[in-house]
Amino acid sequence: MSSSTLEKRRSQLTKGRMPGYVVWVVLAAAVVLGAAVSALIGFNIIVWAILTAVFFVAGATMITAAFGGTRKASDSLMTYLVYGCFIIALLPLLSVIWTVLERGLPGLSYDFFFTSMNGVTGATDNASAENGSPVLGGAYHAIVGTLQITLWATLISVPIGLMAAVYLVEYGTGGRLDRAITFFVDVMTGIPSIVAGLFAAALFGLLFGPGTRTGFVAAVALSVLMIPVVVRSTEEMLKIVPNELREAAYALGVRKWRTIVKVVVPTAISGIASGVTLAIARVIGETAPILVTAGFVSSINTNVFSGWMSTLPTFIYYQILTPTSPTNIDASTQRAWAAALTLIVMVMLLNLAARLIARAFAPKTSR
Repeated sequence: MSSSTLEKRRSQLTKGRMPGYVVWVVLAAAVVLGAAVSALIGFNIIVWAILTAVFFVAGATMITAAFGGTRKASDSLMTYLVYGCFIIALLPLLSVIWTVLERGLPGLSYDFFFTSMNGVTGATDNASAENGSPVLGGAYHAIVGTLQITLWATLISVPIGLMAAVYLVEYGTGGRLDRAITFFVDVMTGIPSIVAGLFAAALFGLLFGPGTRTGFVAAVALSVLMIPVVVRSTEEMLKIVPNELREAAYALGVRKWRTIVKVVVPTAISGIASGVTLAIARVIGETAPILVTAGFVSSINTNVFSGWMSTLPTFIYYQILTPTSPTNIDASTQRAWAAALTLIVMVMLLNLAARLIARAFAPKTSR
């Protein structure tokens, strides 16, 4: 085969292919043009980002059409639009994280994590501000309350939700009981959080007298919100376990309950752990049901079965609504932002723990 023929075939294969650097050139031009247009109408970073995105999509589409024709231009247009939508969806998350870090990090200190608000008044806030010392008072009591109430809610919700999902997937036959469970789970999924709090408060009010407010009552209220999330996520994870695994266990003479415990659940443990983490993240930031069932205190209470308790959401609520010092609102605002950052970090750590647990209990596969 002659060299001219090889060169001709090579040119046919690379025909219409746009060089990779062209996209970056178009992006740089869009950034400069967006900044220029934004400066003419009054510079704003959001307007700059929007104009840059519009100019990039339009420019990249036209360049692609010039190189590869209309079909490739249409494909590139949809690709860039998908990327743009992803970036737009990501911007609020990045904005929230940046804002919480910027305003919450200055408030994190030893006193914040290991002292409560007991005895902290506006006078102490003003004195610490005048002396230039760190703001007194912390969220230790709220952190302890959040961990204890969430732990008890998880201990209540996970076994109930897991067993309900196992029944629906492994034992259910589509009868009235199955349909009733599915219906009530769907209803509970959309129940307002304040209704769950009122239900728990009314239930314990009937059992132990009106005005019963403890951490355990709050845990019951949160479990009402957690159970449907655990049921739904676990049910979906159990459904995707291949039936061949169950049939192989049955063929070896393994009983059904043991197959579920040793084969089905370990296979779906990663998704189940993610569902439990999602359920915890769903309730750990609730404020209304905690106020109704556990109240709010400034001192430390480690007994979930007696006395009022505070959580980080209620702590944030009261720091913003009723600052300790009207003349030094910055002190309370700083505590609120620090508590918000602590709450986000707790959710991230729970997510990490769920992944580690799923990896530890997942079935081992050989290559």
